[in-house]
Amino acid sequence: MTATTMSDMTPLTVGQVAETYGVTVRTLHHYDQIGLLSPSERSHSGYRLYTADDLERLQHVVVYRRLGFPLEEVAELLADVEARGSDGAAEHLRRQRAAVMTRLDEMRDLVRAIDDALERTMTKKPATTEDLKQLFGDGYHEDYQAEAEQRWGDTPQWRQSQERQASMTKDDWAAVKADTEALERDLAAAVRAGEPTDGDVAAELAERHRRSIEVHYDCPHAFQVKLAEMYLADPRFTQHYEDLHAGLAQWLHDAIVSNAARHGA
Repeated sequence: MTATTMSDMTPLTVGQVAETYGVTVRTLHHYDQIGLLSPSERSHSGYRLYTADDLERLQHVVVYRRLGFPLEEVAELLADVEARGSDGAAEHLRRQRAAVMTRLDEMRDLVRAIDDALERTMTKKPATTEDLKQLFGDGYHEDYQAEAEQRWGDTPQWRQSQERQASMTKDDWAAVKADTEALERDLAAAVRAGEPTDGDVAAELAERHRRSIEVHYDCPHAFQVKLAEMYLADPRFTQHYEDLHAGLAQWLHDAIVSNAARHGA
């Protein structure tokens, strides 16, 4: 509502102002009590009435309050406007506009921050089966998961793996894939270099292998030895390591057994 339109208005009661401008009657009474905004006229029945000038002042009060200014500062700003006349009113509006624009910039920054936080949250979603297929390609088989559950579903290691993997994101699995590939490259390089299975290099690689398992479940050295035995007993595991380098399945088994002995397992 413009000032020109206001000048043609019939003075309004407290209730009418509250209904029209979305300000509670209690708030208007408070403004009156502290001298920030008092009705200038009275009706024949004695009701206090707000004039057009009063309502224009109210609009300024509402704007400043929405911008977070305390009532004492609002009163000072309005007093400055009244002291400077029309020049003060123009400056007053420019100040309001600048404050609103600053607040808009802050709100845009806040929205961007919320969007960034939302994006980070969304990327932490647990990986889906499709995500795993995309990451591991031919290396991921749903029937392996079913077989593993059938063989080890009643073990604490299986329960642990299900709990940990339930919260693993696609990024987590990508890191697992990268670490596994790096480990396997280093294992193949050790065999190629003729590293002894009871040497320090083999022990370090056996420990890296154990830590890679512990991403999914606790793997003490004795349990790692059981995994190493499976690498030789299950042709699929044996073939996987043999494809990386001839003799790697046996070398890894022996390195794990030797490292476990170092740790008293």
